[in-house]
Parts: sequence; C-alpha cells; structure tokens
Amino acid sequence: MLPGGTGDIGLTRDGDIRHDHNFVVRTRAAWKARGYAVLIPDTVDHASLRGQRSTPAYARRVTALIALARRQTGAPVFLLGTSQGAIAAMNGAAHARPGTLAGLVLTESVSVPGGSGETVFDADPAAVRVPALVVANRADRCRVAPRGAAPRIAAALRRSPDVAVVHVDGGTTRGDDDCGSLTPHGYAGIEDEVIGRIAAWIDRHGARRK
Repeated sequence: MLPGGTGDIGLTRDGDIRHDHNFVVRTRAAWKARGYAVLIPDTVDHASLRGQRSTPAYARRVTALIALARRQTGAPVFLLGTSQGAIAAMNGAAHARPGTLAGLVLTESVSVPGGSGETVFDADPAAVRVPALVVANRADRCRVAPRGAAPRIAAALRRSPDVAVVHVDGGTTRGDDDCGSLTPHGYAGIEDEVIGRIAAWIDRHGARRK
C-alpha cells in the first residue's frame, strides 16, 4: 500500500509509526483483520517523494516491493495507492514483470498537477496490463484529485484486461485542507465502506488471504 503526501510515514527503529493519518496507514489493522497481509513502505531517511513517484527509479523500487511481498506471502499481490501514492502504484503496475502483480487499486488519484508536478497520467497508465480498480469519492473536494476524473483515469488504462470504477459518497472533515487525510479525500468516517468495496473487488480477482 502506497500512501500519499510526502510518503514519509515516520517509521521508527522500534516499529512505531509517527505519521499514521493517511488512509492506507490508519486502516492497516482493518485490512489485517480481513485476512490480508499489508506492506507499507516508508521513504528513505524520511525524504519527500513529491515529484519522484512517476520516475523510472521509483518504478524499480515499487517492483522490488512487489517481489518482496511475493517472497514473504506466496499470495497474489495487489498495489493500492491513495492520492499522491496512486502515482506510485500506477508506475509500479506499469513496470511490473509479467505474472508478478495480480491487480491495481487507485483511490482518490492525483490527476491534476499540483505541488508535486506529477499525476497518474505521467506514470504510463497505457502500460498497465493487470486488472485495475479506480475508486472516487463524490464528496472529495481536493483540487488535484477531482472526483470527475475517474472515467478519464480508467480510459487511460487501455491495455488493462478489466477496469472498474467505483464511486462512494461521504466522509467527514477535520481541518481546512481539502486534500488532507482526515477529509472525504481520505475517506474519513467511511473507511469500512471503502475497504469493503475494495476488498470485494480484490477477492473477485483471486486474492488468497493468509
């Protein structure tokens, strides 16, 4: 699972996570409770990933994570990225070796250039050849992740054998940043619904749980 923002989750040497507001980070226990193994990477030396997620170098990092997950679990691997992390997930899926990735999930994807200068469209969506799910919240007010962009993202995945778009609607807001994690952009207050919709899609595409 690939978080948004700078990508820095603040992982300490003893395993604590200092920055756990992001959707994929704060819901990790809920995914585990459903039987999934979860891998969430931190950044190297807590550096920002803004502007790097669509690069070939970062694609290599994501494909290395796919290989690690396969070695650790022996189960089908799905990439799930949220907000800025959707760029990383798209890039990893576009460059994954055949047969190593079972599917791609993009949630509240950054599709309009902002501070990072990159979007999911810079991450070679036409090269993705695995099933893909695009999740969009009709209540999202984040400028760089407009809720109406989901069909365009899906259309860009033109070599994927199976592309689905799922819309949700709702969420609560804490703070003034419409792109913050604790807003509809981060599915605040509707986490269980969103996880359920994604999990149903993953299960239909052959995920074996631990």
